[in-house]
Amino acid sequence: MSAQQNRETAPTQAGAVSAAPASRVFAAVDIGASSGRVILGRLAEGAVELEVVHRFPNGVVEIDGSLRWDFDALFAEVLQGLTAAATVAAVQGERVASIGIDTWAVDYGLVDADGKLTAQPYSYRDDRSRAAVEPVHRKLDPARLYATTGLQFLQFNTLYQLAMEHDLDGLQALLIPDLIAFQLTGRRRTEATNASTTGLFDAVAGEWATEFLTALGLPKDLFPPLVQPGETVGTLLPEIAAQVGLAPDTPVVAVGSHDTASAVAAVPAQEEYFAYISSGTWSLVGLELKHPVLTEASRKANFTNERGVDGTVRYLKNMGGLWLLSECQRTWVQEGCRPELTVLLTAAAALPPGGPQINPDDPYFIAPDNMPERIRTAVRRAGDVLPDDPAAITRCIMDSLAAGYARTIRDAERLADRSVDVVHVVGGGSLNRLLCQLTADVTGRKVVAGPVEATALGNILVQASAAGYVTGGLAELRELVVRSHDLQVFVPELSSIGMDSNAAL
Repeated sequence: MSAQQNRETAPTQAGAVSAAPASRVFAAVDIGASSGRVILGRLAEGAVELEVVHRFPNGVVEIDGSLRWDFDALFAEVLQGLTAAATVAAVQGERVASIGIDTWAVDYGLVDADGKLTAQPYSYRDDRSRAAVEPVHRKLDPARLYATTGLQFLQFNTLYQLAMEHDLDGLQALLIPDLIAFQLTGRRRTEATNASTTGLFDAVAGEWATEFLTALGLPKDLFPPLVQPGETVGTLLPEIAAQVGLAPDTPVVAVGSHDTASAVAAVPAQEEYFAYISSGTWSLVGLELKHPVLTEASRKANFTNERGVDGTVRYLKNMGGLWLLSECQRTWVQEGCRPELTVLLTAAAALPPGGPQINPDDPYFIAPDNMPERIRTAVRRAGDVLPDDPAAITRCIMDSLAAGYARTIRDAERLADRSVDVVHVVGGGSLNRLLCQLTADVTGRKVVAGPVEATALGNILVQASAAGYVTGGLAELRELVVRSHDLQVFVPELSSIGMDSNAAL
């Protein structure tokens, strides 16, 4: 993490933790594809305390037949959340020391020379980029792309989306967290962990792969300059500071702005080698490495190499996630069935193992619309039968995700020549006891679950490190997480070990 030039007095012992003064708190703007939060973080007595001051829904909207993000509404919620943060801090005699922003990856907004957003940003769930894949690959051989960027092929990667744009002269592309930071500070920057998800970033050099921009006919200055986690993007614009009630010199600090980068930074690992699953709408499953794996075998296995905090590499695969279950729940509610999640998971856990599975990574499941029937159709196509019963469908999803996790971890170990003994599950999925137990059973590894708010924790800890309240690197940040949270441990159940993790394919 890069340190700010003007740090406050910090402890001199490497790895030490200094509680931020009682008057200092850190604000995390943490937005996922289905919801967002603004959270205050405090360092006290060698631990981190979180306080959610604002929650809001997020989701795609249909505009002129396309799936987009309502960025104007999203930014209004961010301002409301920062107002709440300022109010809570003031009541408690505190001052917000800095703000960090993280969101999902790949999506962007286009802004003109005057800083005006030209249109509401497209969502990665819109199907428009599918048509760009073949033309892009005619200009840039997939093997060459991977050897430079190390990026997993996904049809919605930024470079495919940009290939569908026209008349980009005079415009800049700002990834969603960078767009929010720009609206707050007036400064255009691109944070490196998110830049590494675009397909236009050199995984070894850590710079934009400008030759790819040229090959695709895109302006070389399409993206703003890069910043690293821990660097200051800028301070609040006077009008923004006045609107939300924060000091005008409040800095916006770059964190792991790709939410998975922040989540992995807060994995409470005490082992040198471990596997992680950031489990939420999507599942991000992989290993933390020092160097990217750019082999042809890695490309064929469709693994990605993305930047992490402290110069690490997140070697992972982007898999289907709990979107499958949340979409099923949405459909069941529309049909008049409102099963409580805990009741649903308990009923699913009571079903015997060995039931039908799906491939949760199939693009067939990306778009919203009657997910239960989609899952049953996929099972039928595989020659099996799945009852039209919420518990059975839920168990199918859980078994399929756990099997996918096991395959991915096994492949990552082989491709990176690295073995692990423990799997850390963070994010919303860490509260899903059935999923965590099935993951332990199928992988044959101990699973450590928690914290659920790993992304916000990673965001806040990078800010605290930049301010000088934590010294050292990731190991020291993670020790804070261990001391701050109760973690759940799941061990493999002998009766379940040996479940076929390849069954979904």
